[in-house]
Amino acid sequence: MSPELAAPLLAIETHPLQTTIVAIFAVVYLGMFLGGLPKLKLDRSGVALLGGIAVVGIGAMTTEEAARAVHLPTLLLLFAFMVVSAQMRLGGFYTEVTRRVAALPLAEPWLLGALIFVAGALSAVFSNDIVCLAMTPVVARLCIERRLDPVIFLVGLACAANIGSAATLIGNPQNMLIGSVLQLHFADYLWRALPPVVLGLLALWAWLVFAPRRPTQPPPAAPATEALPEFDRLQTAKGLAVAAMLLVVFLFTDWPREVAALVGAGVLLLSRRFHSSHVMGFVDWELLVLFVGLFVVNHAFESTGLATIAVAWLADHGIQLGDTGPLFAVGVGLSNLVSNVPATMLLLPHLKTADAGVTLALVSTLAGNLLLVGSIANLIVVDLARKQGIAIDWHQHLRIGLPVTMLTLAITWGWLS
Repeated sequence: MSPELAAPLLAIETHPLQTTIVAIFAVVYLGMFLGGLPKLKLDRSGVALLGGIAVVGIGAMTTEEAARAVHLPTLLLLFAFMVVSAQMRLGGFYTEVTRRVAALPLAEPWLLGALIFVAGALSAVFSNDIVCLAMTPVVARLCIERRLDPVIFLVGLACAANIGSAATLIGNPQNMLIGSVLQLHFADYLWRALPPVVLGLLALWAWLVFAPRRPTQPPPAAPATEALPEFDRLQTAKGLAVAAMLLVVFLFTDWPREVAALVGAGVLLLSRRFHSSHVMGFVDWELLVLFVGLFVVNHAFESTGLATIAVAWLADHGIQLGDTGPLFAVGVGLSNLVSNVPATMLLLPHLKTADAGVTLALVSTLAGNLLLVGSIANLIVVDLARKQGIAIDWHQHLRIGLPVTMLTLAITWGWLS
């Protein structure tokens, strides 16, 4: 190893503070892998927050440095679109769309196709997690009432939401982060990502319809009673108008996305129908805390020089992290070890080109379909299905998620290569 690369390692060995930073980083990412820490009532957000507190507490960073480590445009964009999605949920938009699709007089394969493409399209604009949260109860009731295979429809919903969210830079949190940090052009990304996403949705539908199936448990005899939001035309129209205007701004202007989105969120908060505290009750504050904690912990780890050593070592062995092949392999592996948001935050500082950003956005999102724990959207669907009396375990998810992930990644590889 060259003296330049050996110096950071020597510093870590001789400096207790550096060693402590590495230990905190390791514990935080162990928490990302496990979903928490053993014997403690902590989820990923709690682990990330405590990691950030620990970094500041040991004096590795001042509070001012910690604040500068947080990428504020990404947080503002996330918050603003959470407000937009809250408006659509409170207006009953997602539920009404799903009900109308479910009411179509279609045979099972075509009904499945309609739900897949509706979920994919909505996720591209309003976030995959929100779409799964709103659509799952209605799809579960559809399966129960029509005696359809609930595993096929519900896992298909989760996979479709993940795939569809890869189409835009606002479809999921990791895409928002990549777009903000690398300053990717919204329209350019859309035109590059849309073909593999559409083909991926088609591949998902074809696999679910034509692949051999194993028998699953029959749906319950009667759906669980759960109140769903009533459809409010006026409030839905207001939310759709703001979302449409934001898409126009993103596609055709250079106005900073986070500023435009905040203005849109502000317009929606000016309401005589929905109290602002009610709207902001739907904001995923835990996800925002996760981002803040990981920004601080990752920045502290970057200061040790270990990440630079790892990237330089790979480059010395002919592996350039920004190239499509290595980024595919590392992106899929990390996304399923620590989930796609932490994986993106680890890899992003070492990517410099728009091409690498597009690759990471697609790969980290599509990899979320592989395992049940690979995406929050998967867990949302399983949890809400359980409340309707439908059990989906990781084996059942894997039988669909594994081939779908391989198919969609192969399509993306062929498109980008």
